[in-house]
Amino acid sequence: MEVHRTSDLAHPEILIAEIRDTIDQLNKRPDSTERCLAAVDVFLADRTEENREAAREAYFAIPETQRHYALGDMDHKDWPLQVLVTGPGGTGDRRPDEEIDQSEYDWALSYFEERAEWTAKARSRVPADGPATGAAPAIHLYESYPLKPSDDPGTRAPRNEYPAPVEVDGVTCPTVAHAYWALSVADPALREEIATADNTFHARNLAAGAERSEDWERRRTAVMASLLRAKFGRHPSLAQALLDTGDATIVYDDSDSAFWGDRAGRGRNWTGRLLELIRSELASPIPSRPA
Repeated sequence: MEVHRTSDLAHPEILIAEIRDTIDQLNKRPDSTERCLAAVDVFLADRTEENREAAREAYFAIPETQRHYALGDMDHKDWPLQVLVTGPGGTGDRRPDEEIDQSEYDWALSYFEERAEWTAKARSRVPADGPATGAAPAIHLYESYPLKPSDDPGTRAPRNEYPAPVEVDGVTCPTVAHAYWALSVADPALREEIATADNTFHARNLAAGAERSEDWERRRTAVMASLLRAKFGRHPSLAQALLDTGDATIVYDDSDSAFWGDRAGRGRNWTGRLLELIRSELASPIPSRPA
């Protein structure tokens, strides 16, 4: 969230408007600037005074502290926007004593026409290293607790509870979940008990009240990554199931952890992220590092 300037406190309406924008942004809704630019698009498509007035109202709904940045233009700031929503014969904040003439208004129209062309090209341009998101729709890995492997596990295969033995300190753990919880505790004797627990619930419950191993919060992501590499390296059919997800975003369900799970967008989804990383490594093995 933005740090508000002390001067804003003298104008609470500005502070409230900025907070509203922040709430909209956090909820992935259009903020006041985006609503203004949408109103401008409507006006440019149908240049009636009614549409201009709607765009003008939307412009003044942007917090005064943010209007200069509405167009993302360091040279002209928001002047083209002021000219457009004011129209010929009106006055803008930059020159309150001087009316906007027709030539300035024509310039503003040209500015927005060129901006629309540039924006359209920018949206269609693929970044040099590929798109930001995958072409495949997101895959949601819901919680499941199978008791034995399946011939066709599908999206259950990447789950940490799926039966896929991995080895930890010479002890074979039935699942990644067992191995993770075993490595999380400081007591070696308890670690072995967790590693061989009857099920993942039992493994987690044994670990829950125990002392964590040293610096666990900092190490846990690296530990999980290594366990996932071990799992998919040891079980080719499960690796193929992960590869079959293509380039989809992986949304991992975990009712116990907002760190590992997505939790309806409120969690950090670290398991999903790591599965995408391992999938990428499986698709293209990392070459030898240069000397």
